[in-house]
Amino acid sequence: MEPNYQEVANRIRALREDMGLTMQEMADATGRSLAEYQAQESGAEELSFTFLYKCAANLGVDPIELLTGETPHLTGYTLTRADEGLAVKRRSGLEYLHKAPHYRNKLCEPFYVTADYRPELQDKPIHLSYHAGQELDYILEGRMRFQYEEHTEELGPGDMLLYDSGRGHGMIAIDGAPCKFLAVVLKAKEDII
Repeated sequence: MEPNYQEVANRIRALREDMGLTMQEMADATGRSLAEYQAQESGAEELSFTFLYKCAANLGVDPIELLTGETPHLTGYTLTRADEGLAVKRRSGLEYLHKAPHYRNKLCEPFYVTADYRPELQDKPIHLSYHAGQELDYILEGRMRFQYEEHTEELGPGDMLLYDSGRGHGMIAIDGAPCKFLAVVLKAKEDII
């Protein structure tokens, strides 16, 4: 299932208004300028993975609530079959399939990620993201170039990264093929709902 991102933007606006928060307060909480925040809340600009999770933390809801309008309800365990999950498009070229969208009070967010090989990105600086907590990435197939602040690594199947995701990090697929990996985003203590 793929979220309707205009509906997601509307949920963010409605929750912000219900909580009496200003756009400037949300812009500050998400690390955006007021204009950038307004463009994302209105649905005029793509909603990034990092933006959604920062909004959810500031609004005191599970990110899945923003994406689907439903509160995760399962406890104990959840099973998500191979091709199932909640599709989340982080940005062009990266597809995230959330593998436990219905589990309540998660300490982590597990994703099956496909990074498309994009020739135009191979000789450009890698876009860096920042979100509180830690992230574990385990490469399943293909190859990736990973950038962590000033450090660059190339990884292949079986390689694993664990890093402080509050510092600049990003990745692209290399060697002419997509890279598929398991990403487990571990929340910062203050973001655990």
